[in-house]
Amino acid sequence: MIKLEHINKYYSLEEEQLHVLKDINFEINEKEFVAVMGPSGSGKSTLINLIGFIDKKFEGKYLFEGKEITDFSDKDLSAIRNRSVGFVFQNFSLIENNTVFENIELPLLYNGSAYENTKERVQEVLEKVGLPDKGNKYPKQLSGGQQQRVAIARAIVNSPKFIIADEPTGALDSKTSEDIMQLFQELNRKEGATIILVTHNPEMVSYCDRLIRVKDGMILEEELIK
Repeated sequence: MIKLEHINKYYSLEEEQLHVLKDINFEINEKEFVAVMGPSGSGKSTLINLIGFIDKKFEGKYLFEGKEITDFSDKDLSAIRNRSVGFVFQNFSLIENNTVFENIELPLLYNGSAYENTKERVQEVLEKVGLPDKGNKYPKQLSGGQQQRVAIARAIVNSPKFIIADEPTGALDSKTSEDIMQLFQELNRKEGATIILVTHNPEMVSYCDRLIRVKDGMILEEELIK
């Protein structure tokens, strides 16, 4: 599904050029659960922005389902991102003044669904993430773990091709982190969701199929977890 070939990324800083991604090569197949792990400053976020179609200013080739993404206009790429990627962030990124239902509904509306057609799908994903009765609540009325479940529901509501989970347990205690990782694992195994987990926590990697270890903008190694 995703193939990166000889990816290099530079940032200009005054008169200096920073080389932040250095000859990155790897593939991610459908239905894989892949961890991208590395310390702060390793290039993880830059890599994820690139994979998630947020940044297309790079050298090398990014093939998504066999198509070179630099061939697409910004408008087309934005449409592909809305349709193909579900994002889950460390800080949940929920809209505080919207109900849980409205937060999850938003991606459907962005993709052109009519209000009258969204209720069934939103309720379906609420049940998948274990919150069937929380649709009318507001984010501040929920625990951190419940808020992250809402964020996951929002990420999967459009049935994306893949999910990017960027440090999704970073703001949670260890027990809640386990619950969230088990939910991701379930989505991967039962629903066939392709998941890219960005983490610096080795304990989270055990839930994944494969690890891509990144440091100083380079891939140090790839390893199968199980």
